[in-house]
Amino acid sequence: MTHDHDLELRPTAAQITAALNPPPGRNGGDLVVETLAGLGATTVFGLPGQHALGMFDALRRSDLRYIGLRVENNAGFAADAYGRITGEAAPLLLSTGPGALTSLAALQEARAASAPVLAISSQIPTAGLGGGRHGYLHELPDQSASFRGVVKSVHTVRTQSQIPSAIAEAWKSALTAPHGPVWVEIPQDVLLAETLLPVVTAVDATPEDLVPRPELTAVAADLLSRAARPAIIAGGGVVRADASKKLRQLAEKLQAPVVTTPGGKGAFPWNHPLSLQSWLEDRHTTDFLEDADVLLVVGSGLGELSSNYHTFAPRGRVIQIEADLGKLESNHPALGIHADAWHAVQALSETVTERTDPTAQKRVRDVLEKVRERIAGQELTLEQGVLESVRRALPADSPSFWDMTILAYWAWSAFDAKGPNHLHSAQGAGGLGYGFPAALGAAAADPTRPVLAVSGDGGALYSIAELATARQYDLNVTWLIVDDGGYGILREYMTDAFGEATATELTRPDYVALAESFGVRGVRTTPEALESDLAKALGEPGPSVVVLPAVLRMFAATHLG
Repeated sequence: MTHDHDLELRPTAAQITAALNPPPGRNGGDLVVETLAGLGATTVFGLPGQHALGMFDALRRSDLRYIGLRVENNAGFAADAYGRITGEAAPLLLSTGPGALTSLAALQEARAASAPVLAISSQIPTAGLGGGRHGYLHELPDQSASFRGVVKSVHTVRTQSQIPSAIAEAWKSALTAPHGPVWVEIPQDVLLAETLLPVVTAVDATPEDLVPRPELTAVAADLLSRAARPAIIAGGGVVRADASKKLRQLAEKLQAPVVTTPGGKGAFPWNHPLSLQSWLEDRHTTDFLEDADVLLVVGSGLGELSSNYHTFAPRGRVIQIEADLGKLESNHPALGIHADAWHAVQALSETVTERTDPTAQKRVRDVLEKVRERIAGQELTLEQGVLESVRRALPADSPSFWDMTILAYWAWSAFDAKGPNHLHSAQGAGGLGYGFPAALGAAAADPTRPVLAVSGDGGALYSIAELATARQYDLNVTWLIVDDGGYGILREYMTDAFGEATATELTRPDYVALAESFGVRGVRTTPEALESDLAKALGEPGPSVVVLPAVLRMFAATHLG
């Protein structure tokens, strides 16, 4: 008896001939790059190192485009952004020990933000593995253990025949919801040894769909249909699942107000009559959500930022749709639905009963007016004006990448992203240095539109080396640096808490002159000229730097009592 799949697996004569006569001069590194190409990768990021040279030598025999950054952590941020923009797993090639470990903060951000990154690292030679102290350069007792608590999955290779399957398994893991970074490590001798294995041509690593259980969506649909005051919190899972249109349909059918989290920016139209925008760090919004009799949380774990610093205490029934099992009901009891946002929202849209609520839009307007009045009473016109200038200068379809800086904290609440997958920040793990290298990765993913990076002067110093990368690859990124002479938000925190700031003031370079020394255009601007200077920089091809000397303040917190 012959099955259809038997015919599919039967190689052609040409495939047999090619397999029996592989081209000479290939090594284990070729198996790596051939597998990546077979999976559909087109661009890889990274830095070469002694133990990883087999992979990097193989790149010149492949069609893969290589973007080399100057610091491994920055290469990780670039791969993270490439994955967020394309939805593909971005390969990140690293060397052993120090090179690998330097990427840890970037991989933590990718894990927290569910960004697909395929990190492939070299290892010391096979003979040195096993925990002994052999004295190899870059040696760690157990390198994979350093990553096991950070990445989504770890895949260890010990022979050349394991390379294609290990990378394919890691690729599938990275792209199965929830997306995330994965780790593959391959010993130096395995990468360098000549291989007689045939060229890797076809690799199947289709990610698995994470669909909701129908009995759970049936209960959720019933609760939402009968609710008197439903509301929706839309998180980053909506953006990653490309579920924004489905969410809008559901919200309109239910007449349910929607607020987006920092990770979910753009998941719901900013000026929609049901949009509460992103003012989660405001007690008026918190009170409104607590008053909902049924609260639908989609693609959010309701963590610190999304719960107004854990002061949010819902009184109604909570329904939580979340792809990350560890986040399901981790902060609040709920009807927990473990699923990808697209599939779950689609199921709800098909089964809820349409509601009418003539008060919903007015209640939304009332909350937003209260928020506006609160902010207006704090004399923050400089901060609001700067943010508005950035919004007007940035093309509506351009993505922006924000470092951990005061202007970014404003953007989480007050910036209209103009669409899903347009605004990204390091709010997942909260490390400095994300904005500029991430923007470089986004520009590599899509060179047809300008990309904006926003940093403070403290975060900018983490990424200065990547001006060389921006120039080398002529990446279309404009970097806005808000220079306030130190770690501005920490200065505020310490002054508020202790009456005086310590270790927050910085000696910094002339950023314009520094940019020009790399061959990158630089301009020093003012709050009044920011819009025109930034628009001009974004409108010109290639990298540029705009420096804004300004001391910005945060709006007053509402979670402190």
